[in-house]
Amino acid sequence: MAEFLYLLKEKCSIIADTSRLFCFVIVLTVREMDLHCKEIVHREVVPVVIIGNGPSGICLSYLLSGYTPYLSPEASHPNPLLHRKLEERAQLSLLEQDLEYLCEGLEGRSSNPVAVLFDSLLLPDSDFGLDRTSPLEWRYEPERAIPHLVLGKGPPGGAWHAMEGSMLTLSLANWMELPGLKLKDWMREKRRNVRNDRATPAEIASYYEHYVSKMSLEQYFACRTIVTSVTRQPGNQDGSPPCWKVTGLKQRKEEELGDGSTVPEEVPFSLLAQNVVLATGTHDIPARLGVNGESLPFVSHSFWELEAAISRGELDQASDPVLVVGAGLTAADAILAAHHLNTPVYHVFRRSVSDPNLIFNQLPKLLYPEYHKVHQMMTQQQYRPPLDHAHNHSAPTSPTSPPSSSYLGYLSFPCHRVVEFCFDHKCILESDSGERTVVRVSKALVLIGSHPNLSFLEDSGRPLGINPDEPISCRRNPIDVDPFTNEVVAAERPGLYAMGPLVGENFVRFLKGGALAIASDLAKRQRVERELGLDRRVDRQLKG
Repeated sequence: MAEFLYLLKEKCSIIADTSRLFCFVIVLTVREMDLHCKEIVHREVVPVVIIGNGPSGICLSYLLSGYTPYLSPEASHPNPLLHRKLEERAQLSLLEQDLEYLCEGLEGRSSNPVAVLFDSLLLPDSDFGLDRTSPLEWRYEPERAIPHLVLGKGPPGGAWHAMEGSMLTLSLANWMELPGLKLKDWMREKRRNVRNDRATPAEIASYYEHYVSKMSLEQYFACRTIVTSVTRQPGNQDGSPPCWKVTGLKQRKEEELGDGSTVPEEVPFSLLAQNVVLATGTHDIPARLGVNGESLPFVSHSFWELEAAISRGELDQASDPVLVVGAGLTAADAILAAHHLNTPVYHVFRRSVSDPNLIFNQLPKLLYPEYHKVHQMMTQQQYRPPLDHAHNHSAPTSPTSPPSSSYLGYLSFPCHRVVEFCFDHKCILESDSGERTVVRVSKALVLIGSHPNLSFLEDSGRPLGINPDEPISCRRNPIDVDPFTNEVVAAERPGLYAMGPLVGENFVRFLKGGALAIASDLAKRQRVERELGLDRRVDRQLKG
């Protein structure tokens, strides 16, 4: 027995040393990807590669780096049933507990059960506007760390660096934060007056970048990296198990050409990974209407193009109206930006203004006054076709608002769609009843959402969706995953996970649950592998 205990202690020491060694290898991998060479080939099998360095990837990196949540001995949870369950095995970390058991009976604003659980633990009773203290305490346990690599196109924060910088976020500030660093506290250090509970996208992007530095996660991040292929590799004859091969391009410092211009240098790289996590988000490819004339120069699919036109002085109150297509928050931001310049706006959307699925009908008026303002405009200033029964109409050159309206220059077209964009800056609209209206515009903005770029997967990841015949979409066809591990159901082999918007989680508040589910599953697999390795080692020692 004494010999067995000695072997057990020796094995645990080896495990801790191996984990630290692998972390060192990961650091070398990141640094190697910044060296000037023709091609980077890393032959060690990395335990986890995360594709995407937005809040999803950052949160998962935090959990894989040894930061471990426990029930605090002094804390209590407002849900007595959940608190009793947590107390049953309070000595265990949340990563070691049965998440499915803890999720039973919980309800929340997400359809993913682990997302509801983790949100309830991080922000108890947040839906009621309460700011309760989380019952979790975080311990740094480096021996639990799972070596990993986070690949991203830009700096940590992902798409938040590309969002409009002055608008307020939809979510409350504490809903946007990641474990271990209070966003409000960080914001107070950056600006003296925190006037409300919402932050700007620029602040959120800066917070996420600072978070990676504050939590010492930089060693795991390889930024300016574009993944081009993820394929399954068979095991070798030497007994090595199957794994995933991740290839792509690493962008280096820009190379200066003879004419003084610069181009980014791209170096191919190749990695082998035991597990791959898809955390790319869905902001890569703007959705299109698929109508004639959509590629004309005056038609745009990005809020940034409106900002660029404004900065160039192309739009003012004398301009022809801007056509905004869509009824989401980005469309609302475009309307507010144009309205600020007194530029007239035509607003076209498919739903009725009273549709309960319209995002504006789900937002509290007091928390989101600017979006309530847009919804009020949509409701009160609708286009009324002439009383004659002609099938085709022409809207006024400049929108005319009702005399009682406070928002001059805006006209909404609910239950309408765009049929065609014409060369002469005219657009043909059609109502649900089939009546057509022709409007002349200075610029058209199609802001109807976006799709993820999963071109590095076979058939752009379609076989992984709930409906394999449709492209992956956050709202209509997310990737189908196990609800308690986030492992991809349709993957040909184990070890492929997805999280965040790819599985239908649009809000940072809930995508943290995906990180918990994946980290928990990886930790369980790691424990099983360690126990098997220990058993084999003990058997060899006893037989010897």
